[in-house]
Amino acid sequence: MDLTFVLINAIVIACIYGLVAVAVSITWSSLGLINLGYGFVFSFAGYGAYLAARYVSEMPLIVAAAGILTGALGGVLICLLVFIPLHDKPNFTTRGMIGTLAISLIGSQALLLQFGPRAKALPEIFGTWSIDIGGIVLTSDKLGIVGCSILMLAFVLVWMKGSRRGLEIRAMMMNPHAASIVGIGIRSTGIYVMAMTGAIAGLASVLLSQTYYVAPFSGLTPLIKGVSIALCGGLGSVQGAVIAAILLGLTEAATSSLIGGQYVLITQFLVIISILIIRPRGISGLLDKAREQ
Repeated sequence: MDLTFVLINAIVIACIYGLVAVAVSITWSSLGLINLGYGFVFSFAGYGAYLAARYVSEMPLIVAAAGILTGALGGVLICLLVFIPLHDKPNFTTRGMIGTLAISLIGSQALLLQFGPRAKALPEIFGTWSIDIGGIVLTSDKLGIVGCSILMLAFVLVWMKGSRRGLEIRAMMMNPHAASIVGIGIRSTGIYVMAMTGAIAGLASVLLSQTYYVAPFSGLTPLIKGVSIALCGGLGSVQGAVIAAILLGLTEAATSSLIGGQYVLITQFLVIISILIIRPRGISGLLDKAREQ
């Protein structure tokens, strides 16, 4: 087994699925919503990038921006259809989870009717070049995926620390009840949270489409892995999501190299189950007591 090859692939995988996991964690910690609609948002953003590449321009910046904006639009749509109508209703967590899952399934079927079952390809937004560092060949797509993921997460962190809306979201993450008492609007903040996390999922869709194709149900696997990573890291913990993404990325890369890609989900879920048995709340997440009531 080439350890360097496994490590590079693990980092790339962790960057893509880690973005979805961070989006899941931010949504839960700020809104108390386990958003299972990211499967639809993922596919929706992929088709947004595909349409932009086909009818507007194949310039990398335009394709990536189209995916991010379409993802944000998908997040706002879920907020308007699920979060705002249900957030003050009894059993919101369960109702919200079911509602977002329904949107994911219905939305994927709508994409299937509109675009058909044939997968679509996005242009290579990072080019086809590569560099050799001490015998280690790094391709443009891998470097681009890692770089874009880091830049997106850095931008989100800076925005949440430096902007008014970002501070409101952080207040919601710390104590939603106290935030509402001091005048932070739950509905308006929810729209910003869902738009931001949808944009993160949209970027993840564009990045993954550099390796795979855009299809109506292409968001299913990223959704499963993103939620699994968020649970493994601890719902509500961004740091835990990042750690879990790296751990499961290493598991996937090592499994693919050693015994074959068909065993990836088995080994990943064995790792997740083992972690949750030892630490039921995940690697570093501590659920807000308000969420447990």
